[in-house]
Amino acid sequence: MEIVQINTEIAITFIAYSALMLFIGFYFYKKNKNTEDYFLGGRSLGPVVSALSAGASDMSGWLLMGLPGALYVSGFVESYIAIGLSIGAFLNWIFVAKRLRIYTSVIANSITIPDYFETRFDDDKHILRIVCAIVILVFFTFYVSSGLVGGAKLFESTFGIDYTHALTTGTFIIVLYTFLGGYKAVCWTDMIQGLLMMSALIVVPLVMLSNLGGYEAAINIVSEIKPQNLSMGEGISAISIISALAWGLGYFGQPHILVRFMSIRSTKDIPTATFVGISWMVISLIGACFIGILGIAYVHKFNLNLQDPEKIFIVMSQLLFNPWIAGILLSAILAAIMSTASSQLLVSSSTLAEDFYRRIFKQDASSQMVMKLGRIGVLLVALIAFLISTDKNSSVLSIVAYAWAGFGASFGSVMLFSLFWSRMTRLGAIAGMITGAVVVVAWKNYLAAALGFPIYEIVPGFVCASLVIIIVSLMSQVRSGTQKAYETMLKNL
Repeated sequence: MEIVQINTEIAITFIAYSALMLFIGFYFYKKNKNTEDYFLGGRSLGPVVSALSAGASDMSGWLLMGLPGALYVSGFVESYIAIGLSIGAFLNWIFVAKRLRIYTSVIANSITIPDYFETRFDDDKHILRIVCAIVILVFFTFYVSSGLVGGAKLFESTFGIDYTHALTTGTFIIVLYTFLGGYKAVCWTDMIQGLLMMSALIVVPLVMLSNLGGYEAAINIVSEIKPQNLSMGEGISAISIISALAWGLGYFGQPHILVRFMSIRSTKDIPTATFVGISWMVISLIGACFIGILGIAYVHKFNLNLQDPEKIFIVMSQLLFNPWIAGILLSAILAAIMSTASSQLLVSSSTLAEDFYRRIFKQDASSQMVMKLGRIGVLLVALIAFLISTDKNSSVLSIVAYAWAGFGASFGSVMLFSLFWSRMTRLGAIAGMITGAVVVVAWKNYLAAALGFPIYEIVPGFVCASLVIIIVSLMSQVRSGTQKAYETMLKNL
């Protein structure tokens, strides 16, 4: 069976965990004095909190649901995604973190990604800010919906309640503590959630191995029923491998991760944060991959009926542990979902309040007014994401893939060139950003099928955006203010 009997212990654990997250939100409610506090935590976060917050907000529910489900269905070939992500995250910390932190604090007090792009290219017409804001709102709405779908599946499987009711419950919890606490609440809850996620991804596969009689016995079972799932090369094309590894490109353009670099206390903390963040990520990804592979053996050996592969972690937690421990492990999924969705909601709300309202329409707006509008933005984006999430057949991984590609292609290319190429111009940035977003949408919905070339849409999107940035920049003139700001950044490295 896929849903075990509902028990009081699991329910109490879920309620206690949710109450702790809400308490943190209430605690930080009165500590937000201005917009920099609410949207960026006053740039006061240490390396451990920053690293674990970046990791937890990055991974979302797909780490405990989407990725194990993908390996359960297709095997180790899906681990190329994990490899690509690990490499991409490492390069992001090494090449982007320090330069972005310097530029957004020393040169200009930028508290959002659109803020950074506008000041970097001296865009007094606000075109870059508007394009950025549109991209963020469109793709983050889909991204948040993936988290809500994951949360609904969790509550549905754990408590046997209707999907719509489960969706409503999960959405309410996530929105409330983000609405109240702002960035500091999100980051501190992320740290707790990140540690919980990693612990669950260590414990569950170890107990699965013990019940299966060890690694060799488990692999023998898989080799008998799905031998192709143990190969990283069998039945997979070069296009598929490139597509999976290309997930790493997405890191350079994820606003909810990049903002962690902007908020870290000092550039001196970045090496420590890099070590903590990448260690956490590698351990967690390995655990998630093995849950998917070992799940094949467990389901076969004990003749279970697993209708939805993305629920393999949920089923294992319910079957292998007593209700109290199961409740804590299942809270790890809620943690993954809450950490990512809350970060994305906060970035979306800052886009509406800071980038649209204050910077374009009412520059003399008070911080208190902007914070109020930011909270309204949280509610608005959450509502639209909720409506998208009402389709219970949505795949968590497929929704994440679409949003990830959108940001990676449109923001990632512009971010890298902006930090490493002084010759890049405002027009190059605008053209590259629009090209990346348009190519991702067009490739996903039309071009891949029409051309018979099913590569992950982030690849053509990133390549096309990069080419357009180079061509348009070489054809246009660099503004003097842009050149001076870039030189100042280099001096502070």
